[in-house]
Amino acid sequence: MFTPHTYLTALLLMVFSMLCWGSWANAQKIDSGWRFELFYFDYSGGLLLTAIAIGLTLGYTDPTASDSFFHNLHAASTRSLVEALTGGMIFSIGNILLVAAISVAGMSVAFPIGAGLGLVLGSCLNYLVAPTGNPILIFGGIALICAAIALDALAYRDLEAATNSSSPKTLAKGIWLSIGGGIGAGLFYPFVAKSLTGPGHLTPYTVNAIFAVGALITAVPMSLLLMRKPVAGKPLAWSDYTSGIWQRHAWGIAGGVLWGLGTIANFVASSVPMIGPATSFAMGEGNTMISALWGVFIWREFKGASAHVRLLLALMFLCFLLGLTSIAIAPLVK
Repeated sequence: MFTPHTYLTALLLMVFSMLCWGSWANAQKIDSGWRFELFYFDYSGGLLLTAIAIGLTLGYTDPTASDSFFHNLHAASTRSLVEALTGGMIFSIGNILLVAAISVAGMSVAFPIGAGLGLVLGSCLNYLVAPTGNPILIFGGIALICAAIALDALAYRDLEAATNSSSPKTLAKGIWLSIGGGIGAGLFYPFVAKSLTGPGHLTPYTVNAIFAVGALITAVPMSLLLMRKPVAGKPLAWSDYTSGIWQRHAWGIAGGVLWGLGTIANFVASSVPMIGPATSFAMGEGNTMISALWGVFIWREFKGASAHVRLLLALMFLCFLLGLTSIAIAPLVK
C-alpha cells in the first residue's frame, strides 16, 4: 500500500486533490445539452471504477501485507465499514444538490457557497475527530477562505444587479441548492475520518472503495427523483439517458474519475499523522478557488463585469491564497 512518508509528498497530494475537486464539474459544463440528472449516473460510475482501480493498484502493492486492499477489507470492523458507507451516501446527496446548483446558478456562485459551507462545517467536525495541526493557523485560514466566499457572493450579486442575467427566483433556488450541497459536503468527511481510526479501521484505499459504493447507492434514487421532479426544465425519462451519444456518457465518467482521483489523494494525505483530516479536508476544499478560476476565465461567468466587481474578485483570490497558505503550514507549527 502506497503511503506518503514526508510532509512535501502529503502537501502535493492535498494540492492535487484541490485541483481535481475544483475541476471535475467542467465535465458537466462542457455539454450544456446533457442534463445534470443524466450526467450524474455516469459520474457515479466513474467514481466507483476509479476507487476499485486505485484500490487494486496503489492499495495492493504488497498482497501479503496486513494493510493491503483485500486483507484490510476482510479484517475491517462493521463499524468502520458502516461509517465509510454512510460517508459516501451523505456525500452523494450533497454533491448532486451542488451539481443542480451549478446548472441553475453557475460555478462561480454554486462552488463558493456550497464548498465554502462544507469547508467550515467539515473542518470543525474533522478537528473534533482528530485534532491535528496548529488550530490558530487552521481556523485562521478557514476564516480567510470564508472572507473570500463573502467577496465572491458580493461580486456575483453586483453582477446580477448590473446585467439582470437571472431572475431573483432562479438565484434564490441556486443559493438554496448550494446550501444543501454544502451541508452534505461538510458532513461526509467526519464519517470517513472515523473509519480510519480505532480497532478494525480501514486504510484510505478500502475507505475509498466502500465510500464509492455508498455514493452509488444514493446517486441512483436521487437522480431518478430529480428526473421526475427537476429543479429546472422538463421531466426526463430513462430513455433520455439511454439515447445519449457515447461522448456524453464519456464526459460523465471522466468527471467521476477526476473527482475520484482527488478523493483518494485527500484520504491518503489525511492518514499521515502530522496532517490529519481537518488539514487535508480544508486544503482540498480550496477547490472553490480552482472552480472560481474556471468560472471566471474559461466559462466567462463574469463577462462584462464592472471594475468594482473585478476588484472584489481580485480580493477574493487573495484571501483564498492567504487562507490556503495558512492551512498548508499549520502541520509544521507547534
